[in-house]
Amino acid sequence: MNKFRNKSTLMGSLTTLLLAAYLPTQSIASGVVMNPELRGLAIAQEVESRDTGWHDAKANMQMILTNAEGEQSIREIRQRLLEVEGDGDKGLTIFDAPRDIKGTGFLSYTHAIDADEQWLFLPALTRVKRIASNNKSGPFIGSQFSYEDISSFEVAKFSYTYLRDEDVDGRPAFVIENTPKYKYSGYTRLITWIDQERYVPVKIAYYDRKNKLFKTQTFNDYKQYLNQYWRSHSQKMENHINGKLTQLEWTNYTFNTGLDLKDFNRTVLKRLK
Repeated sequence: MNKFRNKSTLMGSLTTLLLAAYLPTQSIASGVVMNPELRGLAIAQEVESRDTGWHDAKANMQMILTNAEGEQSIREIRQRLLEVEGDGDKGLTIFDAPRDIKGTGFLSYTHAIDADEQWLFLPALTRVKRIASNNKSGPFIGSQFSYEDISSFEVAKFSYTYLRDEDVDGRPAFVIENTPKYKYSGYTRLITWIDQERYVPVKIAYYDRKNKLFKTQTFNDYKQYLNQYWRSHSQKMENHINGKLTQLEWTNYTFNTGLDLKDFNRTVLKRLK
């Protein structure tokens, strides 16, 4: 793109961008935004705006690991989340079972633009280990999710391109391409299917650094909380390379529980209960 555009062209682009940022949902659905990049951005912004204002939450999760031979192991997990105004969310994940992993804790500070900060506490080593930025594509505690996958969604982390409309399980969805803008991503791109009514993801296809389909995540059993916020209670991550599968089953979502910044200090990792 020629950076020395004339003033009228620049003003026209700024006007189009502003329209995309504040476009009503009905206009997005009807395709008023003709530029695929601006339409993709507008959809992503709508996803983010609809999931703002919940402040904090707690939930329980069962993580089911299935290997290529169909053998399964199950982990019991608690999660705590804090919404941070003007930045990404903070998350604390606590493993309660099985015995060999009990007491393991994972703390994550997602950032909108800067590199995410993540720490792992391993009780057997009695120390907190920081996850390096260039290692975020590694597997999260032996699952098919990477450390990168479990960060909260932030619009600024990607560029977007609207591809098409497509039904998923009988529900209309936008299909958009997300290209990571941050360093050390394990992916060249993500193809995301967004429910056109709820503006939540229903499927994500992950392409590795060779641009080969690597994994697919699906989201099911959505329930609404506080008359606004949708949460998937069943997620599956399928690895197309090794044939393994990780399933997350969520229960006991509660919001506005009184969590604050002190509950997400790194020192909490060494005194998990």
